[in-house]
Amino acid sequence: MVVGYLRVSTEKQHLSNQQDEILRFAQTRNMEIDRWVTEVVSGKKDQKDRKLGSILRRLKNGDTLIVTEISRLSRTLTEIMTIMGHCLDKGITLYSTKDGYAFDDTINSKVLCFAFGLVAEIERNLISMRTKEALALRKAEGVQLGRRKGFCPKFRILSENCAEIVEMLRNGATIVSVCRKYQVSVDTFKAFRKRHAQINDIIEHRNKIRGIRQEWYEARRKSKQE
Repeated sequence: MVVGYLRVSTEKQHLSNQQDEILRFAQTRNMEIDRWVTEVVSGKKDQKDRKLGSILRRLKNGDTLIVTEISRLSRTLTEIMTIMGHCLDKGITLYSTKDGYAFDDTINSKVLCFAFGLVAEIERNLISMRTKEALALRKAEGVQLGRRKGFCPKFRILSENCAEIVEMLRNGATIVSVCRKYQVSVDTFKAFRKRHAQINDIIEHRNKIRGIRQEWYEARRKSKQE
């Protein structure tokens, strides 16, 4: 099976130019396109979440994938290398018409893939180095890195809605229903109530009332049995 893959980042761009380019390329090699795969999506999006990922999983040994440029596969060299390696492992021939690349089982293709792989590794190392240098610079400038000790985003949500939570509890809302509404865990809410005396007092009062009622029902049950 021969597949032509077309991708643009926005709907304002046109796929027809890519399609014409691939058709001309296929004609020069006496190939016929069996299937077209087209999508409007950013090349930064992981190929597994695109149509490209789906077609790569279906292609098998002896199949061919044609693109106009290697950059149509992805905007990151690392992912391009992953796709190339997948094609080589499965025996899928990959053509890039404008770049003039042909990735198949020949020694030249393997050497070219090795070169791409080396560049990809250097790119990853450079990104890591730049990240570390930027973090070191911010730390030297006194900027606190990472999450502040004791900071919890869920606490902020609860704090911002403290008055509403108090009203809910006074009206008989359960802790579980409050947690469900604000999408926090029961453990997070327990830690939060310890820091807010008003909420803690309401819950403690409710627990006392519940305890008194339970004792009354228990005493009444025993008296009936006697």
